[in-house]
Amino acid sequence: MTASTHAAHHLAQLNVGTLRHPIDDPRVAPFVEMLDPVNAAADGAPGFVWRLVEEGAGDATGLRPAGENVIVNMSVWETQEALWDFAYRSGHLEVMRRRRDWFERHVEAHMVLWWVPAGHVPTIGEALERLADLRAHGPSARAFTFASSYTAAEAAEHLRTVPQARPEQDPRGAEPTPTPTEDPSPL
Repeated sequence: MTASTHAAHHLAQLNVGTLRHPIDDPRVAPFVEMLDPVNAAADGAPGFVWRLVEEGAGDATGLRPAGENVIVNMSVWETQEALWDFAYRSGHLEVMRRRRDWFERHVEAHMVLWWVPAGHVPTIGEALERLADLRAHGPSARAFTFASSYTAAEAAEHLRTVPQARPEQDPRGAEPTPTPTEDPSPL
């Protein structure tokens, strides 16, 4: 990737996990105890841009947009390398090593990456749609994983070559309305 591509785009990620027990269950307490230190490490990590937090809280564990027992983690990073370094070369790795203690085994994709314009803060809806796209169609420049990654330039090229859904025209001449499959983000 060129420097201009890095400056123009950031990498968004969503990770979902289905809890084995309620978040306040003593068996999940070691995970909960790691949240503040790991989140603080993320906030201070090189390349960190933003992370989802519930209003009035220090994390997003109270948000349940994917199901009552499913917690979400969503963040934005300057580069894929910055996210990789945090995920696999920091204290976060200890949480990942113990994830089976607290989370059900995944039977489908649980993490998705995608490029966003620098300054764009993705919504939960956007993130869940990207995860659904990955689950339904496999990795693409629109929704991918570390193992099947794409550059921001490839994502931009994908948008130029793949026809996007067109807004439906109201027969009464009103303004077009977006179709449910239309993606509000440029990448």
